[in-house]
Amino acid sequence: MGGVVEFPVWFVVIAATLATIGLIDRLLVPSVRWFLRRRVNRVIDDLNERNQLRIQPFKFNKRASLIDRLIYDQEVVKAAEEWAIENNEPRAAAMNRISGYAKEIVPAFNAYAYFRIGTRAARWLANMFYRVRLGYSDNDSLSRIDPNSSVVFVMNHRSNMDYVLVTYMAASNSALSYAVGEWARIWPLQSLIRAMGAYFIRRDSGNELYRKVLSRYVHIATAEGVTQAVFPEGGLSRDGKLRPTRLGLLSYMVSDFDPEHQKDIVFVPVGLNYDRVIEDRNLTKKIQKETGHRHWRFGTWKVVRYIAHGISLSLRGRWYRFGYATVSFGPPVSLRDHLKREKKDFRDLTRKQRFAAIQKLGDHLMAEVGKVIPALPVSLAALVFTQAGDNAISELELKSRVFALVSKLEDGGTHVHIPRHDRDYAVSAGLRMLTLRGLVRETEEGLYLANLDEQVLLKYYANSIVHLVAPHRVRKTKSTSS
Repeated sequence: MGGVVEFPVWFVVIAATLATIGLIDRLLVPSVRWFLRRRVNRVIDDLNERNQLRIQPFKFNKRASLIDRLIYDQEVVKAAEEWAIENNEPRAAAMNRISGYAKEIVPAFNAYAYFRIGTRAARWLANMFYRVRLGYSDNDSLSRIDPNSSVVFVMNHRSNMDYVLVTYMAASNSALSYAVGEWARIWPLQSLIRAMGAYFIRRDSGNELYRKVLSRYVHIATAEGVTQAVFPEGGLSRDGKLRPTRLGLLSYMVSDFDPEHQKDIVFVPVGLNYDRVIEDRNLTKKIQKETGHRHWRFGTWKVVRYIAHGISLSLRGRWYRFGYATVSFGPPVSLRDHLKREKKDFRDLTRKQRFAAIQKLGDHLMAEVGKVIPALPVSLAALVFTQAGDNAISELELKSRVFALVSKLEDGGTHVHIPRHDRDYAVSAGLRMLTLRGLVRETEEGLYLANLDEQVLLKYYANSIVHLVAPHRVRKTKSTSS
């Protein structure tokens, strides 16, 4: 009974390791989870007290629960059965497909990651590249939005910086949920994006089963009051103009809307504009090739060189930001009120009628977005130079034309950003940006002329406000200073 029991060293090491893991799992992990959950709950309570739009409980459900809810949604299960019959596939296989789609789409929102990491990073990035300014904001109408409604920010899409800029500017109101393309599904970026509450989508996917899963997630999230941000144009503008409305996510949100028993959906038009879009040459590359103009070739090495050059300038104190970036918030549009005016209910319409009615809603929302896009120094100067064509103009004449354009825009209700309340400075700032980039060149006589090789890029910036020159405008706003 008192004999010695011997064990190999490798067995003792394994046993000790397993015992340590068990101890950590049973004692330390629950304590750490409790500590982190307590901090997150404090953050949420603090944010819900300060923010105009509360963070809805739906966002805090466990991701696994949301996935199960989506997989076994009545309409999704019905779609799986129809798919299995049409494609001669076992129902279990169709459900496995749906499970994969749901795991791909559903986010894993983390309030601490969003407000303590994401919004701070967004603020740092936005201010590193731009002088960020709030343009027009209909504060009275925005303050009257029912906190229990489902709010959707509807925006024009000029740059990938749009995500960063609006996240930063809307951080004091609520957490936004974006739809992000497949380009971002790389480790570790996809984990961070999911933690920020964004969901991944396959753009232009023709798979009906996938689109049903996506549509049901968007519908459920909207019905539960998740604050979202959408780009109805469906992609970045390549010529600077507003693109035609694509219904996609918008139709998923509103097609089954029940005005009597469902939360109202309130759309907030958001207009964005930049003195310089970071990826402008890449966006206009196709047009440059088609028109025979010189175009830039992009590659990994060029991007690395560009970043290295920027870091070098920053270290030497010679880094200059890309001018102004301005965001404007227009008067909200209530879906319930819109349907009352139209005397329609989407659910009572045929498929063709519903498509036409939603298209009308989408066009109306994009028109409202277009109205609040701010006019910036570069876009003002670019529009004057494109109107001048091949004619050289003096700086004095440029100022005269820009001043006349500003007066016309302001009379029509457009928000014009005038840095320092100084129109002379605004014109000088726009002209300096255009000449530094080679879009406009100075002649030997001291006149300024549009660079023929850069006409596409010059029009790109002019086109951002070309729709605002139309005479029929109503709302009156004031210019703001930096």
